[in-house]
Amino acid sequence: MKRFSLVLLLATASVAFAADEEGFVSLFNGRDLSGWVNANCAPETWSVRNGMIHCTGHPTGAMRTDRQYENFILEVEWRHLSSGGNSGVFIWGTPIAAPGVPFLRGIEVQVLDHGFNVKGKNEWYTTHGDVFPIHGASMKPFGRHNGDRSFPSEERSKGFAEWNHYRIVCTNAVLRLHVNGKEVSGGENCNYRKGYLALESEGAPVEFRNIRIKELPSSGAPPQLSAPIDLGWRSLFTGLDLRGWKTNGATANRWQASGERLHLRSGTPSNERTLWTTQQFGDAEFILDCRSAKSEQAAEPSTPAVQLRGADVKLTVAPGKSQRFVITVKGSEVMVKTGEKELERLTLPANAPQRGEFGLRDTGGAIEFMNLYAREL
Repeated sequence: MKRFSLVLLLATASVAFAADEEGFVSLFNGRDLSGWVNANCAPETWSVRNGMIHCTGHPTGAMRTDRQYENFILEVEWRHLSSGGNSGVFIWGTPIAAPGVPFLRGIEVQVLDHGFNVKGKNEWYTTHGDVFPIHGASMKPFGRHNGDRSFPSEERSKGFAEWNHYRIVCTNAVLRLHVNGKEVSGGENCNYRKGYLALESEGAPVEFRNIRIKELPSSGAPPQLSAPIDLGWRSLFTGLDLRGWKTNGATANRWQASGERLHLRSGTPSNERTLWTTQQFGDAEFILDCRSAKSEQAAEPSTPAVQLRGADVKLTVAPGKSQRFVITVKGSEVMVKTGEKELERLTLPANAPQRGEFGLRDTGGAIEFMNLYAREL
C-alpha cells in the first residue's frame, strides 16, 4: 500500500511538472537575434556566441523583444564575465529609451555581480535580485525594501562566471522574482503592466541563455497602464561613435561621442560643422533629447537647432536641463512638439528636396544630444 501511494505521488508530481512545462516557447533560437530589437546600442553590442546571447556592456542601453507581453512566466539564465558586472532584465518596458537617459522605462529585475561594491551595499541595493521601477514606472515593493526597491529575502545568486536562473512571474501588475529556485523579491501595482521585455547593457560583458516564456491569459491592461507600441523607431546613434554621420576635419574638432551622448563643444558657430546623417529621409518623424550648457566662451547658453530639407528648426531648452523633442515632417509642413505640447509649425522652402539628410547644427555653444531616433512615415 505504501509503495502504491509513493508511485501515485510520483505520478501526480510528474503530471503537475509536465503541466507546468506546457506552453513555454523560446525567446532565443540559439543562432541569431531574431525576435529582438536593438533599442539604442551599437551593432556589435549584442551578438550570439556559442549558442548564447553575448553583450559587450557598451554602450549602456538595451535590446528588447519585438512584441509586448502582459501576463507571463519568463525564465532566463545569465552569468557575468567579470567581477562587479552590472546588467538587468526589463519588464513591461517602453520601445525606446526614456527621456534624458539610456534606459527604457519599466520594472528592472537587477542582474548584478557580488563584486559590485559601490557605497551603500545592502542599504540601498543588493546583489541577489533587487526589483524596482525606473524612469517613470512605479511599483509597490514586497518585503524588505528601500523606497520602491524590493530587496531579496535570501542571498541566492552566484558570483561571476557561474550561471544563475531567474524565474519572473508577472500577472495582473504583480511581479515575483525567483532566484535559483526560490521566490525572493517583487512588487505589486506595477505601472506599466504590459510592455516589452528587454536585456540591459551596462558597462560589463554578460551572457544570457535558455530564455523562454509562457504567456498567461490577459487581464485587459488599459492603454494608460500599457507601454507605447513601437511605431518603427530606429536609433540614429550607436552610443559609442559617429558611425551613421558624415564627418570631416571641421566636424571632428567640435563633435565627440561619449557617455551615450553626442557632445558639441563651444566655439565660433559654423554651418560647415553641421553634423549630417548619412541616411536621407522624406516624410519622417524624429525624436531627440538635448541639453544646452553655459561655457567659458559663451556668455549665454546656446540654442540647439536641427536642419532638415532646407528648414532650420530651433529648439528652446532651459540651461542644464534635458528636453525631449518630436519633429514631424510631412508634405511641406514641419511640426515641433515636446510631450503633447505643440511648440511650432514651419513650412519647408518651396525648393526643398523630396528627401534629405537630418542635421545637428553648430550654433556655437556647448550642447549634448542623445536618444536620437527616426521613423519613415
